[in-house]
Amino acid sequence: MKFAVVVFPGTTGDADMVHAITDTLGCDADYVRYDTNTLDDFDAIVLPGGFSYGDYLRCGALASVSHIIPAIKAAADASKPILGVGNGFQILTEIGLLPGALIRNRDMKFICGHRSLTVENADTGFTNQYSQGETITLPIAHGWGNYYADERTLAALQADSRIVFTYQDNPDGSAENIAGIVNESGNVLGMMPHPERAVERLLGSDDGVRLFQSILHTWRAGV
Repeated sequence: MKFAVVVFPGTTGDADMVHAITDTLGCDADYVRYDTNTLDDFDAIVLPGGFSYGDYLRCGALASVSHIIPAIKAAADASKPILGVGNGFQILTEIGLLPGALIRNRDMKFICGHRSLTVENADTGFTNQYSQGETITLPIAHGWGNYYADERTLAALQADSRIVFTYQDNPDGSAENIAGIVNESGNVLGMMPHPERAVERLLGSDDGVRLFQSILHTWRAGV
């Protein structure tokens, strides 16, 4: 399985993501620039964390008009798995692949550290190696991770089991404790916690490994 790790000016989590994919999962991963026009050679697409274009205007807003965006949307339409972490989640909302928006944290401060999450849906292409309702530990590091959506959108996310991860302590004020959601087709996941920074016990947790294993399992099964 071959992953594209998309790099925008200001991306900072690309090396961590490549390490998780290649050294932990044992798959191939290439850094792909923001001005690339096609992603046809890849089986999965990852948008890592960071501060694309310095977060000027709004987090993910400038990245949303980069040359690579049509290719990302085409990959989503082709049912390829798309993972957006941190700033990647923000970009996915900006380009309309996921609903809602990420706004300033409730306390208006950057927050980081390990957090306990609940796996709300273990029946997705990103979570099938977890158990339903399981508590996992992943690190967070964001200033704009407060997930917001209107009541109708939140109701739809809940009704369709598209809320995949929730915080147990809601550090940023996210609606319904949301830490990660999927699209209607289930092949696009956006999340603020960083699974790629939790792939070795030395880092404080290896609970992120199973997210990547879930992607690989789904791809091998041809689901």
